[in-house]
Amino acid sequence: MDIGNKLPRLKVAITDGTESEVRLDELEAKFIILFFYPKDDTPGCTIENQNFRDAKTKFDKIGAKLFGISRDPIGSHKKFIDKHDLNFPLISDSNEKLCRKFDVIKEKNMYGKKVMGIERSTFIFDSNKQLIKVWRKVKVAHHVNEVLASIS
Repeated sequence: MDIGNKLPRLKVAITDGTESEVRLDELEAKFIILFFYPKDDTPGCTIENQNFRDAKTKFDKIGAKLFGISRDPIGSHKKFIDKHDLNFPLISDSNEKLCRKFDVIKEKNMYGKKVMGIERSTFIFDSNKQLIKVWRKVKVAHHVNEVLASIS
């Protein structure tokens, strides 16, 4: 996914309180922020989601909608949301359609073993559903502030 590309026309499973499916290209917002993370309830992913949670009112003021995405199923997402009081929806990409579209499945080295997993990445789309900013190999520490600064 390159700068200038349009938000994909895909239907995704989302935790918005109803276990519904939405079409990404039909979302309405000044900015749509999709952040991919490896796994629910792991240390780095928890901190990243909590950081987005804590900054959500700032994103709301700008007119941005946040969506966290991992390969975890909806049930895992619901537990993760409840446990950490997350205030934005998570997208379940268990079939990896979104991950592959955004090219975030990468070979990783886990405890000396090669595995395929999600590379922590963030994508921002404007109100025309056009990609305007990309972060790959995200470091959690100050990432939310970088995202906010890029659209403020």
